[in-house]
Amino acid sequence: MANMYEALVNKKASLAVIGLGYVGLPLAYAFAERINVIGFDINRQHVEDLQQQAKTKKAEIVFTNDTAMLSNAKFFIITVPTPVDRYNIPDLKPLMSASETVGKALTKGSYVVYESTTYPGCTEEDCLPVLEKYSGLHLAEDFKLGYSPERINPGDQQHTLQTVVKVVSGSDDTALQEISKVYELVVKAGVYKAPSIKVAEASKIVENTQRDLNIALMNELSLIFDRMGLNTYEVIEAAGSKWNFLKFHPGLVGGHCIGVDPYYLTYKAASLGYDSRVIAASRYINDDMARYVARKIITHVFRHSGNPRVLVKGVTFKENVHDIRNSKIVDTVKELLLFHIEVDVEDPFAKAADVYREYGLQLSEHAADKKYDAVVITVPHAPYLQLDDAYFASITNEEALVVDLKGIYRNNITSRKYWSL
Repeated sequence: MANMYEALVNKKASLAVIGLGYVGLPLAYAFAERINVIGFDINRQHVEDLQQQAKTKKAEIVFTNDTAMLSNAKFFIITVPTPVDRYNIPDLKPLMSASETVGKALTKGSYVVYESTTYPGCTEEDCLPVLEKYSGLHLAEDFKLGYSPERINPGDQQHTLQTVVKVVSGSDDTALQEISKVYELVVKAGVYKAPSIKVAEASKIVENTQRDLNIALMNELSLIFDRMGLNTYEVIEAAGSKWNFLKFHPGLVGGHCIGVDPYYLTYKAASLGYDSRVIAASRYINDDMARYVARKIITHVFRHSGNPRVLVKGVTFKENVHDIRNSKIVDTVKELLLFHIEVDVEDPFAKAADVYREYGLQLSEHAADKKYDAVVITVPHAPYLQLDDAYFASITNEEALVVDLKGIYRNNITSRKYWSL
Protein backbone atom coordinates (compact mmCIF):
# COMPACT_ATOMS: atom_id res chain seq x y z
CA MET A 1 0.00 0.00 0.00
CA ALA A 2 1.96 2.96 -1.32
CA ASN A 3 -0.46 5.46 0.18
CA MET A 4 -0.42 4.04 3.71
CA TYR A 5 -0.27 7.50 5.24
CA GLU A 6 -3.43 8.62 3.43
CA ALA A 7 -5.24 5.42 4.40
CA LEU A 8 -4.42 5.98 8.07
CA VAL A 9 -5.30 9.67 8.30
CA ASN A 10 -8.56 9.07 6.40
CA LYS A 11 -9.27 6.20 8.82
CA LYS A 12 -9.54 3.64 6.07
CA ALA A 13 -6.83 1.63 7.84
CA SER A 14 -5.83 1.11 11.48
CA LEU A 15 -2.47 1.16 13.24
CA ALA A 16 -1.64 -1.50 15.85
CA VAL A 17 0.92 -1.13 18.62
CA ILE A 18 2.23 -4.50 19.84
CA GLY A 19 3.44 -4.26 23.44
CA LEU A 20 1.97 -1.66 25.76
CA GLY A 21 4.82 -0.87 28.09
CA TYR A 22 6.65 2.39 28.71
CA VAL A 23 7.34 2.73 24.97
CA GLY A 24 4.21 1.33 23.34
CA LEU A 25 1.55 2.87 25.54
CA PRO A 26 2.40 6.57 25.06
CA LEU A 27 2.92 5.83 21.36
CA ALA A 28 -0.55 4.30 21.10
CA TYR A 29 -2.19 7.22 22.89
CA ALA A 30 -0.33 9.74 20.73
CA PHE A 31 -1.40 8.11 17.48
CA ALA A 32 -4.97 7.69 18.76
CA GLU A 33 -5.35 11.47 18.68
CA ARG A 34 -5.02 11.39 14.88
CA ILE A 35 -5.85 7.90 13.57
CA ASN A 36 -7.53 4.60 14.49
CA VAL A 37 -5.35 2.62 16.91
CA ILE A 38 -5.40 -0.92 18.29
CA GLY A 39 -3.28 -1.44 21.40
CA PHE A 40 -2.27 -5.10 21.81
CA ASP A 41 -0.58 -6.77 24.77
CA ILE A 42 -0.42 -10.41 25.90
CA ASN A 43 -0.97 -9.43 29.56
CA ARG A 44 -4.74 -9.74 30.05
CA GLN A 45 -4.83 -7.88 33.38
CA HIS A 46 -2.83 -5.01 31.93
CA VAL A 47 -5.22 -4.81 28.99
CA GLU A 48 -8.27 -4.84 31.26
CA ASP A 49 -6.77 -2.02 33.33
CA LEU A 50 -6.11 -0.02 30.17
CA GLN A 51 -9.65 -0.63 28.95
CA GLN A 52 -10.99 0.92 32.15
CA GLN A 53 -8.60 3.87 31.87
CA ALA A 54 -9.64 4.42 28.25
CA LYS A 55 -13.24 4.84 29.38
CA THR A 56 -12.29 7.59 31.82
CA LYS A 57 -9.96 9.27 29.32
CA LYS A 58 -12.49 8.86 26.51
CA ALA A 59 -9.63 7.75 24.30
CA GLU A 60 -10.44 6.55 20.78
CA ILE A 61 -8.32 3.44 21.09
CA VAL A 62 -9.09 -0.28 21.27
CA PHE A 63 -7.06 -2.22 23.86
CA THR A 64 -7.01 -5.98 23.43
CA ASN A 65 -5.14 -9.21 24.04
CA ASP A 66 -7.13 -10.97 21.31
CA THR A 67 -4.88 -11.66 18.33
CA ALA A 68 -7.92 -11.84 16.05
CA MET A 69 -8.38 -8.09 16.49
CA LEU A 70 -5.06 -7.48 14.75
CA SER A 71 -6.56 -8.53 11.43
CA ASN A 72 -8.16 -5.07 11.39
CA ALA A 73 -4.75 -3.35 11.24
CA LYS A 74 -2.51 -2.54 8.27
CA PHE A 75 0.34 -0.71 10.02
CA PHE A 76 2.04 -2.56 12.88
CA ILE A 77 4.55 -1.13 15.39
CA ILE A 78 6.33 -3.67 17.61
CA THR A 79 7.55 -2.29 20.95
CA VAL A 80 8.17 -5.42 23.04
CA PRO A 81 11.10 -5.74 25.50
CA THR A 82 14.52 -6.98 24.38
CA PRO A 83 16.27 -8.09 27.60
CA VAL A 84 19.35 -10.20 28.20
CA ASP A 85 19.40 -13.48 30.13
CA ARG A 86 21.40 -14.30 33.25
CA TYR A 87 24.50 -14.77 31.09
CA ASN A 88 24.00 -11.40 29.36
CA ILE A 89 23.00 -13.08 26.10
CA PRO A 90 20.25 -11.29 24.12
CA ASP A 91 16.83 -12.82 24.76
CA LEU A 92 14.86 -12.48 21.54
CA LYS A 93 11.88 -14.59 22.63
CA PRO A 94 9.51 -11.62 23.13
CA LEU A 95 10.58 -10.19 19.77
CA MET A 96 10.16 -13.49 17.93
CA SER A 97 6.79 -14.11 19.58
CA ALA A 98 5.57 -10.65 18.56
CA SER A 99 6.84 -11.24 15.02
CA GLU A 100 4.88 -14.49 14.85
CA THR A 101 1.73 -12.77 16.12
CA VAL A 102 2.04 -9.96 13.58
CA GLY A 103 2.97 -12.39 10.82
CA LYS A 104 -0.31 -14.23 11.31
CA ALA A 105 -2.20 -10.92 10.99
CA LEU A 106 -0.34 -9.56 7.96
CA THR A 107 -2.18 -8.93 4.72
CA LYS A 108 -0.98 -7.57 1.39
CA GLY A 109 -0.07 -3.91 1.59
CA SER A 110 0.75 -3.98 5.32
CA TYR A 111 3.64 -2.20 7.03
CA VAL A 112 5.63 -3.53 10.00
CA VAL A 113 7.92 -1.23 12.00
CA TYR A 114 10.09 -2.41 14.89
CA GLU A 115 11.01 -0.09 17.75
CA SER A 116 12.49 -2.69 20.12
CA THR A 117 16.20 -2.08 20.68
CA THR A 118 18.36 -4.78 19.17
CA TYR A 119 21.60 -5.37 17.26
CA PRO A 120 22.14 -4.30 13.65
CA GLY A 121 20.70 -6.90 11.31
CA CYS A 122 18.13 -8.34 13.68
CA THR A 123 15.09 -6.81 11.95
CA GLU A 124 15.99 -8.17 8.51
CA GLU A 125 17.89 -11.33 9.46
CA ASP A 126 15.88 -12.61 12.43
CA CYS A 127 12.45 -10.93 12.44
CA LEU A 128 11.71 -10.77 8.72
CA PRO A 129 11.89 -14.56 8.17
CA VAL A 130 9.35 -15.04 10.97
CA LEU A 131 7.00 -12.48 9.42
CA GLU A 132 7.26 -14.18 6.02
CA LYS A 133 6.87 -17.69 7.45
CA TYR A 134 3.66 -17.01 9.35
CA SER A 135 2.11 -14.66 6.80
CA GLY A 136 3.00 -16.54 3.64
CA LEU A 137 3.84 -13.12 2.20
CA HIS A 138 7.08 -11.70 0.86
CA LEU A 139 8.83 -8.43 1.57
CA ALA A 140 8.67 -5.76 -1.13
CA GLU A 141 6.03 -7.41 -3.28
CA ASP A 142 3.52 -7.97 -0.45
CA PHE A 143 4.46 -5.80 2.54
CA LYS A 144 6.93 -3.17 3.77
CA LEU A 145 9.34 -3.24 6.69
CA GLY A 146 10.91 -0.53 8.83
CA TYR A 147 12.78 0.22 12.02
CA SER A 148 12.47 3.30 14.25
CA PRO A 149 14.35 3.08 17.56
CA GLU A 150 12.51 4.29 20.64
CA ARG A 151 13.96 7.25 22.48
CA ILE A 152 11.67 7.31 25.51
CA ASN A 153 13.31 8.54 28.72
CA PRO A 154 11.04 7.50 31.63
CA GLY A 155 10.20 10.33 34.00
CA ASP A 156 11.59 13.00 31.66
CA GLN A 157 8.97 15.69 31.04
CA GLN A 158 11.19 17.66 28.66
CA HIS A 159 12.47 15.04 26.23
CA THR A 160 9.28 13.30 25.17
CA LEU A 161 7.98 11.38 22.17
CA GLN A 162 6.77 14.63 20.64
CA THR A 163 9.90 16.72 21.28
CA VAL A 164 12.73 14.34 20.34
CA VAL A 165 13.72 13.76 16.72
CA LYS A 166 12.71 10.24 15.64
CA VAL A 167 15.08 8.10 13.59
CA VAL A 168 13.16 6.18 10.92
CA SER A 169 14.15 3.70 8.24
CA GLY A 170 12.48 1.53 5.63
CA SER A 171 13.07 -1.52 3.48
CA ASP A 172 12.86 0.65 0.36
CA ASP A 173 12.32 4.30 -0.53
CA THR A 174 8.52 4.01 -0.57
CA ALA A 175 8.57 2.42 2.87
CA LEU A 176 10.88 5.12 4.20
CA GLN A 177 8.70 7.95 2.92
CA GLU A 178 5.42 6.48 4.17
CA ILE A 179 6.82 5.50 7.57
CA SER A 180 8.31 8.96 7.95
CA LYS A 181 4.97 10.65 7.26
CA VAL A 182 3.18 8.37 9.72
CA TYR A 183 5.60 9.20 12.55
CA GLU A 184 5.44 12.90 11.73
CA LEU A 185 1.81 12.72 12.84
CA VAL A 186 2.97 12.48 16.45
CA VAL A 187 6.60 13.65 16.53
CA LYS A 188 6.61 17.44 16.40
CA ALA A 189 10.41 17.57 16.37
CA GLY A 190 10.43 15.74 13.07
CA VAL A 191 12.18 12.63 11.82
CA TYR A 192 15.69 11.68 10.70
CA LYS A 193 15.64 9.37 7.68
CA ALA A 194 18.36 6.78 8.12
CA PRO A 195 19.79 5.33 4.89
CA SER A 196 19.06 1.74 5.96
CA ILE A 197 17.38 -0.35 8.63
CA LYS A 198 20.77 -1.52 9.92
CA VAL A 199 21.99 2.06 10.33
CA ALA A 200 18.87 2.87 12.36
CA GLU A 201 19.37 -0.22 14.54
CA ALA A 202 23.03 0.66 15.07
CA SER A 203 22.24 4.27 15.96
CA LYS A 204 20.18 3.19 18.95
CA ILE A 205 22.85 0.80 20.19
CA VAL A 206 25.50 3.50 19.85
CA GLU A 207 23.46 6.05 21.81
CA ASN A 208 23.37 3.87 24.91
CA THR A 209 26.77 2.25 24.47
CA GLN A 210 28.36 5.71 24.39
CA ARG A 211 26.67 6.63 27.68
CA ASP A 212 27.73 3.32 29.19
CA LEU A 213 31.37 3.95 28.26
CA ASN A 214 31.34 7.48 29.63
CA ILE A 215 29.80 6.38 32.92
CA ALA A 216 32.29 3.53 33.15
CA LEU A 217 35.12 6.05 32.85
CA MET A 218 33.64 8.09 35.70
CA ASN A 219 33.19 4.93 37.77
CA GLU A 220 36.79 3.91 37.24
CA LEU A 221 37.93 7.42 38.16
CA SER A 222 35.79 7.11 41.28
CA LEU A 223 37.60 3.89 42.23
CA ILE A 224 40.94 5.66 41.77
CA PHE A 225 39.99 8.89 43.53
CA ASP A 226 38.52 7.01 46.48
CA ARG A 227 41.97 5.56 47.13
CA MET A 228 43.37 9.09 46.97
CA GLY A 229 40.82 10.50 49.37
CA LEU A 230 39.31 12.71 46.67
CA ASN A 231 35.61 13.34 46.09
CA THR A 232 34.84 12.49 42.47
CA TYR A 233 32.02 15.03 42.22
CA GLU A 234 34.35 17.82 43.28
CA VAL A 235 36.86 16.72 40.65
CA ILE A 236 34.16 16.65 37.96
CA GLU A 237 32.99 20.15 38.89
CA ALA A 238 36.53 21.47 38.65
CA ALA A 239 37.15 19.76 35.30
CA GLY A 240 33.76 20.99 34.11
CA SER A 241 35.01 24.56 34.14
CA LYS A 242 36.56 23.81 30.74
CA TRP A 243 34.19 24.41 27.81
CA ASN A 244 34.63 21.02 26.15
CA PHE A 245 34.49 18.77 29.21
CA LEU A 246 31.53 16.35 29.22
CA LYS A 247 29.93 16.16 32.66
CA PHE A 248 29.18 12.50 33.17
CA HIS A 249 28.97 11.15 36.72
CA PRO A 250 29.68 7.83 38.43
CA GLY A 251 26.82 5.60 39.49
CA LEU A 252 25.07 2.25 39.27
CA VAL A 253 24.05 1.58 35.67
CA GLY A 254 20.72 -0.24 35.64
CA GLY A 255 17.44 0.08 33.82
CA HIS A 256 16.34 -1.38 30.52
CA CYS A 257 18.70 0.42 28.11
CA ILE A 258 22.21 1.50 29.11
CA GLY A 259 22.94 -1.61 31.17
CA VAL A 260 21.51 -3.95 28.52
CA ASP A 261 21.96 -2.59 25.00
CA PRO A 262 25.78 -2.85 24.82
CA TYR A 263 25.46 -6.62 25.27
CA TYR A 264 23.46 -6.78 22.05
CA LEU A 265 26.33 -5.11 20.22
CA THR A 266 29.07 -7.27 21.74
CA TYR A 267 26.97 -10.39 21.05
CA LYS A 268 26.63 -9.49 17.38
CA ALA A 269 30.29 -8.56 17.16
CA ALA A 270 31.29 -11.93 18.63
CA SER A 271 29.12 -13.72 16.06
CA LEU A 272 31.17 -11.95 13.39
CA GLY A 273 34.46 -13.00 14.94
CA TYR A 274 35.29 -9.81 16.82
CA ASP A 275 35.69 -9.73 20.61
CA SER A 276 34.93 -6.24 21.91
CA ARG A 277 37.49 -4.87 24.30
CA VAL A 278 36.48 -1.33 25.25
CA ILE A 279 32.73 -2.01 25.42
CA ALA A 280 33.22 -5.26 27.34
CA ALA A 281 35.57 -3.55 29.80
CA SER A 282 33.01 -0.81 30.42
CA ARG A 283 30.31 -3.38 31.06
CA TYR A 284 32.59 -5.16 33.55
CA ILE A 285 33.33 -1.95 35.44
CA ASN A 286 29.70 -0.83 35.58
CA ASP A 287 28.32 -4.24 36.52
CA ASP A 288 30.84 -4.55 39.36
CA MET A 289 30.01 -1.18 40.94
CA ALA A 290 27.10 -2.58 42.96
CA ARG A 291 29.39 -5.10 44.63
CA TYR A 292 32.00 -2.39 45.18
CA VAL A 293 29.43 -0.32 47.06
CA ALA A 294 28.50 -3.37 49.11
CA ARG A 295 32.14 -3.99 50.03
CA LYS A 296 32.53 -0.40 51.25
CA ILE A 297 29.46 -0.78 53.46
CA ILE A 298 30.48 -4.19 54.77
CA THR A 299 33.96 -2.99 55.69
CA HIS A 300 32.52 -0.06 57.65
CA VAL A 301 29.61 -1.65 59.50
CA PHE A 302 31.49 -4.66 60.84
CA ARG A 303 34.06 -2.34 62.37
CA HIS A 304 31.37 -0.82 64.57
CA SER A 305 28.71 -3.45 65.08
CA GLY A 306 28.47 -7.17 65.58
CA ASN A 307 24.89 -7.16 64.32
CA PRO A 308 24.76 -4.40 61.68
CA ARG A 309 21.64 -2.90 60.17
CA VAL A 310 21.49 -1.10 56.83
CA LEU A 311 18.73 1.02 55.32
CA VAL A 312 18.57 1.29 51.52
CA LYS A 313 16.56 4.26 50.29
CA GLY A 314 15.56 3.78 46.66
CA VAL A 315 15.21 0.63 44.55
CA THR A 316 14.11 2.05 41.19
CA PHE A 317 16.79 2.36 38.52
CA LYS A 318 16.45 6.17 38.37
CA GLU A 319 14.78 9.02 40.20
CA ASN A 320 11.03 9.70 40.36
CA VAL A 321 9.91 6.64 38.39
CA HIS A 322 8.38 3.36 39.46
CA ASP A 323 10.49 1.27 37.05
CA ILE A 324 12.63 -1.32 38.88
CA ARG A 325 13.91 -3.27 35.88
CA ASN A 326 17.56 -4.22 36.14
CA SER A 327 17.96 -2.22 39.34
CA LYS A 328 21.62 -2.65 40.28
CA ILE A 329 21.16 -1.66 43.92
CA VAL A 330 19.52 -5.07 44.30
CA ASP A 331 22.95 -6.61 43.70
CA THR A 332 24.27 -4.50 46.57
CA VAL A 333 21.44 -5.65 48.84
CA LYS A 334 21.99 -9.31 47.97
CA GLU A 335 25.71 -8.97 48.72
CA LEU A 336 24.93 -7.47 52.13
CA LEU A 337 22.47 -10.27 52.87
CA LEU A 338 25.16 -12.85 52.11
CA PHE A 339 27.05 -11.43 55.11
CA HIS A 340 23.92 -11.79 57.29
CA ILE A 341 23.47 -8.03 57.52
CA GLU A 342 19.92 -6.92 58.28
CA VAL A 343 18.74 -4.79 55.36
CA ASP A 344 15.59 -2.69 55.08
CA VAL A 345 14.64 -1.40 51.64
CA GLU A 346 12.20 1.44 51.01
CA ASP A 347 11.13 3.48 48.01
CA PRO A 348 8.33 6.07 47.66
CA PHE A 349 7.79 5.24 43.97
CA ALA A 350 8.36 1.50 43.58
CA LYS A 351 5.43 -0.89 43.98
CA ALA A 352 5.98 -3.43 46.74
CA ALA A 353 4.36 -6.25 44.73
CA ASP A 354 6.66 -5.58 41.76
CA VAL A 355 9.79 -5.56 43.92
CA TYR A 356 8.84 -8.83 45.61
CA ARG A 357 7.88 -10.54 42.36
CA GLU A 358 11.04 -9.39 40.54
CA TYR A 359 13.65 -9.70 43.30
CA GLY A 360 12.07 -11.46 46.27
CA LEU A 361 12.63 -8.39 48.47
CA GLN A 362 10.06 -6.90 50.83
CA LEU A 363 9.75 -3.13 50.86
CA SER A 364 9.53 -1.74 54.37
CA GLU A 365 9.38 1.53 56.21
CA HIS A 366 11.87 2.57 58.84
CA ALA A 367 10.67 1.47 62.25
CA ALA A 368 10.94 4.16 64.92
CA ASP A 369 12.91 1.89 67.25
CA LYS A 370 15.60 1.01 64.72
CA LYS A 371 19.01 2.63 64.46
CA TYR A 372 21.05 1.86 61.38
CA ASP A 373 24.78 1.41 60.94
CA ALA A 374 24.60 2.61 57.36
CA VAL A 375 22.06 4.36 55.16
CA VAL A 376 22.33 4.13 51.37
CA ILE A 377 20.61 6.75 49.21
CA THR A 378 20.60 5.35 45.69
CA VAL A 379 18.67 7.88 43.59
CA PRO A 380 17.63 11.52 44.05
CA HIS A 381 13.88 10.92 44.43
CA ALA A 382 12.09 14.22 45.05
CA PRO A 383 11.18 13.32 48.68
CA TYR A 384 14.84 12.57 49.42
CA LEU A 385 16.02 16.01 48.38
CA GLN A 386 14.51 17.51 51.54
CA LEU A 387 16.42 15.24 53.94
CA ASP A 388 19.17 16.80 56.05
CA ASP A 389 21.90 15.97 58.52
CA ALA A 390 19.47 15.94 61.44
CA TYR A 391 17.33 13.32 59.71
CA PHE A 392 20.22 10.94 59.14
CA ALA A 393 21.46 11.49 62.69
CA SER A 394 18.01 10.57 64.02
CA ILE A 395 17.89 7.16 62.31
CA THR A 396 21.51 6.04 62.71
CA ASN A 397 24.06 5.14 65.34
CA GLU A 398 26.87 7.60 66.01
CA GLU A 399 29.42 5.64 63.98
CA ALA A 400 27.08 5.16 61.03
CA LEU A 401 27.98 5.69 57.39
CA VAL A 402 25.83 7.72 55.00
CA VAL A 403 26.34 6.35 51.49
CA ASP A 404 25.22 8.95 48.94
CA LEU A 405 25.58 7.35 45.52
CA LYS A 406 24.51 10.47 43.59
CA GLY A 407 26.29 13.03 45.74
CA ILE A 408 23.09 14.93 46.59
CA TYR A 409 24.06 15.63 50.24
CA ARG A 410 27.68 16.52 49.59
CA ASN A 411 29.02 18.99 52.19
CA ASN A 412 25.74 18.75 54.15
CA ILE A 413 26.37 15.65 56.26
CA THR A 414 28.52 16.52 59.27
CA SER A 415 27.33 14.39 62.19
CA ARG A 416 27.97 11.05 60.48
CA LYS A 417 30.69 9.65 58.26
CA TYR A 418 29.87 10.43 54.63
CA TRP A 419 30.86 8.60 51.45
CA SER A 420 29.86 8.93 47.80
CA LEU A 421 31.08 7.48 44.53
